[in-house]
Amino acid sequence: MPGLNSTLHLDMLKRSRWKRRLLPRLLLAIKRELSAGEGIYGLEWGDPEVLEPLKFIRDRYVIPYVNAKHYAVEIGVGGGRWTRYMLGFNKLYAVDYHQELLDELKKNFNKPNMEFIKNNGTDFPKIQDCSIDYLFSFGTFVHLDTPLIKAYLNNMKRILKSGANVVIHYSDKTKIMAQTGYLKDGFSQNTPDKMRQMVLDADYKILEEDLTTMWHSSIIRFTI
Repeated sequence: MPGLNSTLHLDMLKRSRWKRRLLPRLLLAIKRELSAGEGIYGLEWGDPEVLEPLKFIRDRYVIPYVNAKHYAVEIGVGGGRWTRYMLGFNKLYAVDYHQELLDELKKNFNKPNMEFIKNNGTDFPKIQDCSIDYLFSFGTFVHLDTPLIKAYLNNMKRILKSGANVVIHYSDKTKIMAQTGYLKDGFSQNTPDKMRQMVLDADYKILEEDLTTMWHSSIIRFTI
């Protein structure tokens, strides 16, 4: 499994930039009609404006929690395919291990209420204790092995307010698609049973689990 020093996402970013430079104008025009977020790194894996399962996740797990008085964190920001829905928070911390990905996000979304934080892998530097109302991560924990997930769960406790909502998208190896193709090695060895136990062991309260919307992964929402 990719470790913290893996170039997996950086390699994908390079490929994405290369493809975007070579796309003919006709294809770009078609994609603009299909997606309001043309040019955002990460849309290669699905646009929440277009793909029904991602629309559902957007409408159930992101948009209802956006509050102009609240502070939020996104872990693993990519180019902002999910960030764009969280711009309505009072403060939005964009956290990533790769500075290159934070720079990519800044090209698309660099708002006064945003702060870009390069972490050391599983920590939350510059974020105050008990300050966060909402934490979201999609497409990141699917690649993380158990020790890194446990570290993140332990470290995020410091920054969460009591009653905060945490929404994590993770690899689900009980699903056939996560067991085959490039996901066989690209997705971590995780399951709902394992993820559930890690969350409970870290003293969180599980509020909701979605084991059906995504075809290779699952969603868990919990609080402290």
